[in-house]
Amino acid sequence: MRGLRLFVRPIEPGDDPDVRAFLERHAEDEDSRHSHSLSTACGLLGKLLGEIVAVAGMEITADAVRVRELVVSRELRRKWIGKVMMREVEQLALKMDRRRLIVDDARGAQEFLRRVGFQVEGERWVRVVP
Repeated sequence: MRGLRLFVRPIEPGDDPDVRAFLERHAEDEDSRHSHSLSTACGLLGKLLGEIVAVAGMEITADAVRVRELVVSRELRRKWIGKVMMREVEQLALKMDRRRLIVDDARGAQEFLRRVGFQVEGERWVRVVP
């Protein structure tokens, strides 16, 4: 893994079959496995050596970027890929003049969200973009 660079780009409509296959293999829950239309509508794709290793599905609201899902390849979890993807989401939010990142459903990801700067705000997790 050392020395490899994660290539992150917006998901395009032609990516749909590859995103669907990736989510089928790596998503932990049924909702994420079948939410590929959400990801392809608005999201980021992370690739290493030409292979999809991460998908971030998002929704752009009037004042925030809502992260609907962040799925990282099972064999590459805890390697930095999730952090890099969240940094890319943050950069996108800044470009779109959105100052908050929101995660409504943190099923099993609370520790990760805490490590990347999110805080609990009621029922959701929020990170203010500097």
